Amino acid sequence: MGRLRNARRIWREADMASKVMVSCDSDYFAIELEALFGRWAPIEIELGAGRGDFIIERAAAMPERDFLAIESATTIAQVMAIRAARQGLTNLRVIRMDARPLVNLMLPAASVDAFHIYFPDPWPKERHVKHRLLTPWFVASIARVLKLDAPLYFATDVLEYAERTFAMLSAGGFHELTLTVPGASMTGFARKFIAEGRVIHAGAYALGTAIAGA
Repeated sequence: MGRLRNARRIWREADMASKVMVSCDSDYFAIELEALFGRWAPIEIELGAGRGDFIIERAAAMPERDFLAIESATTIAQVMAIRAARQGLTNLRVIRMDARPLVNLMLPAASVDAFHIYFPDPWPKERHVKHRLLTPWFVASIARVLKLDAPLYFATDVLEYAERTFAMLSAGGFHELTLTVPGASMTGFARKFIAEGRVIHAGAYALGTAIAGA
């Protein structure tokens, strides 16, 4: 009987999670943000959201905004969707896919109010740097879909990665903002690294004129 109850709970949560998870299995897939959420609202996107520690908390705290969580690992994306569904979040959607085609091809121009990129794989060996998420071409794609003055938040525990990324953003027309980087302390990796005494290198950048606030 216990197993039956557990199975029912799992199926119920899977059904709840399906309302959070966005299907992208068709040959052609584009993001229509207003249709996705049933309303128009400012949209924030986390690339590589993992289990959703940061974006679930942020979505719960900011119901006036909508959130997209992008995660390429199937099981991790499903766990995140279940966690979001348990909280009854209607302003968060999870998409299981690689962030690059989504940003490069599927998002409308000047549609995103904030990007969050926290602790991506640093690919530390020089011959593997080409595999990093942040490249000059990807920065250009982010610039296409990010609204003017909207922030891109970035954090890593690898100094060399931070230096390369910040230089790349500057070369791509971004300027640094005096904003607090929320995910630099709120993600699972951030909390782990801070507990280990590692230094977190974080920055906020935008196109256009500087914006104030924190």
